[in-house]
Amino acid sequence: MFAVYAARIDRDQPLSGLELGERPAPEVRPGWSAVNVKAASLNHHDLWSLRGVGLAEDKLPMILGCDAAGVDEDGNEVVLHSVIGQSGHGVGPKEPRSILTERYQGTFAEQVVVPTWNILPKPKELSFEEAACLPTAWLTAYRMLFTNAGVRPGDSVLVQGAGGGVATAAIVLGKAAGLRVFATSRDEAKRKRALELGAVEAVESGARLPQRVDAVIETVGAATWSHSVKSLKPGGTLVISGATSGDRPSHAELTRIFFLELKVVGSTMGTKDELEDLLSFCAATGVRPVIDEVLPMDRAREGFERLASGEQFGKIVLTN
Repeated sequence: MFAVYAARIDRDQPLSGLELGERPAPEVRPGWSAVNVKAASLNHHDLWSLRGVGLAEDKLPMILGCDAAGVDEDGNEVVLHSVIGQSGHGVGPKEPRSILTERYQGTFAEQVVVPTWNILPKPKELSFEEAACLPTAWLTAYRMLFTNAGVRPGDSVLVQGAGGGVATAAIVLGKAAGLRVFATSRDEAKRKRALELGAVEAVESGARLPQRVDAVIETVGAATWSHSVKSLKPGGTLVISGATSGDRPSHAELTRIFFLELKVVGSTMGTKDELEDLLSFCAATGVRPVIDEVLPMDRAREGFERLASGEQFGKIVLTN
């Protein structure tokens, strides 16, 4: 079958290890099911995999892709939960949690095999392309906001780095949930888009906000860390799920963190129940993922190049 896969690890030039071509069809083991992929979306996780982060050399070649929507063996339209092992369903009871492509072949192919427990019904209100955007970036944003930040309607939130998949999702979800959303970006066009999506104000990265906020959604890392901490109200919460600019900020702001009793919460992906709630939320409210570009699977390299450049606003989707 045709697939998009990591053939080599290159930490400095990750796209040099990306290959497109034929791979063996996945084998269905007991407790697992095959899904014919209709749409799959790119994440920064895929770029990190090509750098060897979370992906060991002995696992190569590895089909990339965490997210997918498609059709199962019984003809049902479905969405995949990308976290394998957290429940023990379909894997050994002692197997640690992993995300697709860290241990198991991913979704950038004609077909993917996952534990049957990881398959959820796709709401009829969502297209395959829309549903394929939800299991990683949008689920991450949903958990960051509503589980780990614990914000309520009327609260204020700062979203760093408008344009990325998680950040874009946080703006849209926050607006739909009645939050007062602020956003940052170095790019004027992305700030304008953030306003169109519902942010009350969008400022340049590092610029002072008109008010301090109850929570910060942080995925950028070192470049925005100090600004994130300084933007919080006393007792506020900073939730971090990524560090695309690096994980070693020059100023950790430890004094401010302890003096103002700020909370720093790490967040990774989300549970199957949270994904089910997110799917229902989108179906009921009309909220839809922001899609930057839809490409056929055989043009995946273009999508990877766009993601690596940081030019995208929203999700890049590959279709079969």
